[in-house]
Amino acid sequence: MHVKKSIFALLLGLAVIIGGAGTYFVVELTASLEDGQQHDQPTDFMSEDEYEAMLNDLTDAISLPKVVQAYSIIQSNYFETVEDEDLVEGAVRGMLTTLNDPYSEYMDQETMEQFNEQLESSFEGIGAEVSMIDDRVTIVAPIKDSPAEKAGLRPNDQVLTVDGEPVEGLDLYEAVAKIRGEKGSEVTIEIQRPGVPDLIEFTLVRDTIPLETVYAEMVETGGHKAGVIQITSFAEQTANRFIEELASLEDQGMDGLVIDVRGNPGGLLDVTEEILKQFITSDQPYMQIADNEDNRTRFFSELEEPKDYPVSVLIDEGSASASEILAIALNETIDAELVGRNSFGKGTVQQTIPLGDGSTIKLTILKWLSPEGVSIHEVGVAPTTEVDQPDYYYTAPIQVEETFSYDDTNINIGYTQVMLAALGYPVDREDGYFSEETEQAIRDYQTDRELTVNGELDQETASRIVTDIIEKIRSDQDDLQKDKAIELLFQ
Repeated sequence: MHVKKSIFALLLGLAVIIGGAGTYFVVELTASLEDGQQHDQPTDFMSEDEYEAMLNDLTDAISLPKVVQAYSIIQSNYFETVEDEDLVEGAVRGMLTTLNDPYSEYMDQETMEQFNEQLESSFEGIGAEVSMIDDRVTIVAPIKDSPAEKAGLRPNDQVLTVDGEPVEGLDLYEAVAKIRGEKGSEVTIEIQRPGVPDLIEFTLVRDTIPLETVYAEMVETGGHKAGVIQITSFAEQTANRFIEELASLEDQGMDGLVIDVRGNPGGLLDVTEEILKQFITSDQPYMQIADNEDNRTRFFSELEEPKDYPVSVLIDEGSASASEILAIALNETIDAELVGRNSFGKGTVQQTIPLGDGSTIKLTILKWLSPEGVSIHEVGVAPTTEVDQPDYYYTAPIQVEETFSYDDTNINIGYTQVMLAALGYPVDREDGYFSEETEQAIRDYQTDRELTVNGELDQETASRIVTDIIEKIRSDQDDLQKDKAIELLFQ
């Protein structure tokens, strides 16, 4: 079948606008174009004249003739050769850009393969979920046990450069392509962290990122057994693994449950639904969705009997999308305590719509609402009990380009003072002034770590302090939020 390139470009544009039916039409058309067959009189599609007539009818209601005109003008008059596919992809990208929605985007074939990897068993990279927020590549959450988590990257860190090259002006997946790479290779990224005046540089070694998403443990306290299930993202097998771990904890005589979705950037909506169906009975909705005309649909489980134990949920600024659905739904339906910090604030649902050539549009099609009809989009879910972690959890990494010593003043000295105190080397101040007590604390630390003992803050000492702090955080030694969530179960 012969179809003019200009008509094909316009059809792609219309697919974005008229939704699923139009997309299906274009997918079928594209498949026909790709199979290499030539149909002078196709029996399964319209003739070219019929296409022209259909487009004329459509453009009476949808003013898109400029797309065809621009395409033809560029192809006929531009001083250099332009690939047809580049113009088509540029048109699609442009339409999505005008939506001003960081979650609606065009993904070419390579990008789509990367997107699918995030829902599979593993991939290679630094292990951080990112989004485009205010035109900045922003970390939503590092993945558990990934290079990003081990290095100390945090939610809301903004990526400015990758290997010295600015990412400004790139779309999200172009930036991600620069960050990701083969296991064992290095990448250096420069971060702007909210509340930290200086830029922070991280050099990470890429690794295989396993996507084990469910971790469970039993904590005994005050004669009670508290089950703790951490969900790091909502991937294909997450619900099955959650249900397995939940049953195991119940078999062990669990008296209460903490669900930890801190740093969980979200994932598959149907997986979240399966988890909610384990707790929310059929007499109340576990979620609502609304379309662009605010037509609402409520969703119910088939569960007849509620759980006979209390539940609390841990959230923070890295809890997004599906994590927020789970948290607010359990709060509104079974009075689950929400412990931690205000969540990220993503209250929309995206659908991937194939365009037939391996590329895809990821489009926001719905907004989700809590069981009571509350939208948290760009607001987040507020904890019922707000708890901050110790100060050292939020301290920026120490950046030492020169050695600091007694009587110096620098913000990085302040970071060091906070970290030394957390590691058991108390100082008299945390304001960045290098006091005699700071010097002694550094000497004691250097002695215990078998470093050169000089009482100075040099690169080796700073690097070791940061490493020790990250390990302390990852060990959950001072997890005040988790401790509070367990405490609230049995009050």
